[in-house]
Amino acid sequence: MKYYYETHMHTREASACSGTDARDYIKYMSELGYSGIIITDHFFNGNCCIPKDLPWEKRVEMYCSGYKHALEEARNTNSDLTVMFGIEYNFKGDEFLLYGVDEDWLLANPDLLEKDRHEVYKLVKDYGGMMIQAHPYRERGYLSEINLTPSVCDGVEVYNSGNPDYQNSLAYEYAVERNFRMSSGSDIHNFGQNEMGAMCFDHKINSVEEYVKAFLNNEGTPVFMRGATQNGEFKEVSKDTSLTVPTQRNTLEVIWH
Repeated sequence: MKYYYETHMHTREASACSGTDARDYIKYMSELGYSGIIITDHFFNGNCCIPKDLPWEKRVEMYCSGYKHALEEARNTNSDLTVMFGIEYNFKGDEFLLYGVDEDWLLANPDLLEKDRHEVYKLVKDYGGMMIQAHPYRERGYLSEINLTPSVCDGVEVYNSGNPDYQNSLAYEYAVERNFRMSSGSDIHNFGQNEMGAMCFDHKINSVEEYVKAFLNNEGTPVFMRGATQNGEFKEVSKDTSLTVPTQRNTLEVIWH
C-alpha cells in the first residue's frame, strides 16, 4: 500500500494568496487520495495576511490557526487524514519549507525575522527540524534573482505544481548535482488545481516528527499527478523526462550564498 502526503499548501487563515478555509481541505484532500497534509502557510516575511501591528504572541496564534482548524476538522469528522504543521519562510525571494518546528518554537523566537538564513537554519536544526528549499528555480515578475544557499538545505523541492516543467527540471538537476534529498508538493491554494504533488511512502506517517525522520533517512519518493480533477494517478517524478531534463535554462541570475 502507498501513502501520499501533501508537503506544501496554503490556507486563507494566514496566506494572503489563498481563498480556502483550512477545514475545507480535509474532505477535499482525502478524496484526492492523500493520507496526510502539512499546512505550510506563508510566514510574516512572505505573502501573509496576519496584521503586522499586533504583538508577536497574537500574530503567532493567528498564524497557526489554519493548522489548528484543519486538525480540529479532521478530528470532528473522524477523518484518517493526518494533519501536520509547517512553515513557508521567505528570505529574499528564496523560500524554505520548515518542518519539525511548532507554535512553541515560534513563540520562543520573537526576533526570528531579524536572523539570516544560517541563523534560522541553526534554530530549526537545534529544534530537531529541517529546511527544504521550495521551488528554487521559480521565475516570476516579482522576483529579480534566484537565490541558492546549499549550506542551509536539507533537501530541494524538485516538483512544485505551480512551476512550469522546465523550472521543476532545473530544480531536479540542482538536487542531483548537489546530491540533495528531493521533495514534491502541490503548493495548493484553492480547489480545482489540475496538477498535484506529494511524497509517497510505503508506510503511514503519523506526525511531522515522523515525516522529518523518514525524509532525513532518505525515505519517501517525490511523485506528481496530472489530471487531478479527472481522477489522475500519482507517478514518480524521476521517471518523467519533462521534469528531469531541462528544455531551457533560467533567465534570472543565480546568486549563491
